[in-house]
Amino acid sequence: MGVRAVLNRTTLGLVKLPPGRHEQEVKHDIEMVRRNFGGLRQVTVVNPKGGAGKTVAILLLAMTFGQKRGGYVLAWDNNETQGTLGMRAQQDFHARTVRDMLRDLAQFQGAHGRVGDLSQYVRSQGEGMFDVLASDESATGGEMLTASAFAEIRDVVSRFYKLIFVDTGNNVRAQNWQAAMDATDQLVVTMSARNDSAETAARMLDHLEQSGRQRLVRQAVTVVSMPPSRKEIDLPAIQEHFAARTRAVLLAPYERLIDTGEPIRYGQLSSATRDAWLKIAAAVAEGL
Repeated sequence: MGVRAVLNRTTLGLVKLPPGRHEQEVKHDIEMVRRNFGGLRQVTVVNPKGGAGKTVAILLLAMTFGQKRGGYVLAWDNNETQGTLGMRAQQDFHARTVRDMLRDLAQFQGAHGRVGDLSQYVRSQGEGMFDVLASDESATGGEMLTASAFAEIRDVVSRFYKLIFVDTGNNVRAQNWQAAMDATDQLVVTMSARNDSAETAARMLDHLEQSGRQRLVRQAVTVVSMPPSRKEIDLPAIQEHFAARTRAVLLAPYERLIDTGEPIRYGQLSSATRDAWLKIAAAVAEGL
């Protein structure tokens, strides 16, 4: 990569520089993301506090895995009411959500249902190389999703995807939140670099441990999203606390494009952001 690659090409083989440390790390991370996980895997992103970076994490993880290992990746908004994943994703030819799919599940029962049929409910993300299953985007859209509804939808999408990233809502007692935890292979805990966001995440981990999910907590990956400035942030304390409770703690750099609230395109992200999320994706992959 970079200057080393230019020198190798322009000296006609007289200079043969090996890959630098950064390039070696990138190659290692890509190899981790491309590993065969041996079957369907679910990654669930959690923090009951709003604004903790769950939706951004879902999109950037799905984009990174989609880019580095190809399709068969789904980002699913399992918010119990109104979710934002569909708003931050690229739009498709339809605006159907998980509610529409739940209503029409009969057409996927038994041996029925093909990939083409599923495209009526998921939104293709083009260059991102993944699909999005959006939650109901109306604040008054209907009843809460049940645990059985989550299981039925997961049974259908698991026929077509090898890797499912599940976004969650803010109610840890909701049936579909609990059902997502029970189906999780790798937990990702997100937070902004603020004490209130970290405190909410810590209390959620307490809840998971008290409900018998200690292993899920110990194997979790923590992602801390950085603000434009590090002033008045007690980052070492946050890192120390979650490093003692989870498998890895990684930082996601500030990205102005993400902060705008507009739909996210992988090609428009800075190289620093893409590299950071590749590192995060590799840590997630290690747990799969």
